[in-house]
Amino acid sequence: MDLNLLKSKLSALQTNGQKKEKVDYSATLWKPRSEGKYQIRIVPSKFDKSNPFKEVYLHYGFSKFPFYALTNWGEKDPIVEFAKQLRGTNDRANWQLAKKLDPKMRIFAPVIVRGEEDKGVRLWEFGKEIYMQLLALAEDEDYGDFTDINEGFDFTLEAVMGDVGGRQALKSTIRPKRKTSALSDDATQIESWLDDQPNILEMQEKFKKSFDDLKTILQNFLDPEDEAEETVEVDVEEEIKEKPKSNYSLSTKKEATKPVDKFDALFDDEDDDMPF
Repeated sequence: MDLNLLKSKLSALQTNGQKKEKVDYSATLWKPRSEGKYQIRIVPSKFDKSNPFKEVYLHYGFSKFPFYALTNWGEKDPIVEFAKQLRGTNDRANWQLAKKLDPKMRIFAPVIVRGEEDKGVRLWEFGKEIYMQLLALAEDEDYGDFTDINEGFDFTLEAVMGDVGGRQALKSTIRPKRKTSALSDDATQIESWLDDQPNILEMQEKFKKSFDDLKTILQNFLDPEDEAEETVEVDVEEEIKEKPKSNYSLSTKKEATKPVDKFDALFDDEDDDMPF
């Protein structure tokens, strides 16, 4: 027997056929790791001088880890397109499913963490609530451009444990310092921070899934019976008490079409341009 081959097959089965590359993101991404107060400074973006915030969209609920929507790169995404098709019906259940399929927005901003300036600019990830607070501050004439390298503001971020979607996790709140300050007293350091910044989409591009990958993931989500059948073939000793029900309805007043047939019909003309 080729033991190395058997080990690789075992590893593939344990990860459902998806090998995860371990990547150390600590040098490029930042978030509070424990309860406490942190002082951060949002810096001007190297990639967009007018806006330090980068909105990205991720798919949740399809696997253990979220994955990036192809729309982030200006490409067609079958999950996004399918959600649009669902909204073209008058069925409430389809609209609810469309909302579930929609990718969720996360925001990244380049920051310097005070006390860790030697680590350079890292990307701070946060959600809609903090995003709205920051946008409101930018609109407030008392604060304005808090990223200004000479007269901007630092922020105090406080992280505490709390309920997040039914589970205990760190929740962050922010407030701006009362006085303006320079980004740094060292002009060379400022220049380095403005020039050397990570790009979230460049970091994730090698991990992005193909259109066909996402189409398969979506089809398995909508009609999980296929996955159940595969499980029976691999492990015949496992008893399947009940077949999983399809997550997909797309009901109409006329005679219903088979979910898989209707799903496949959506992508018959994949090469045609589709609106975003």
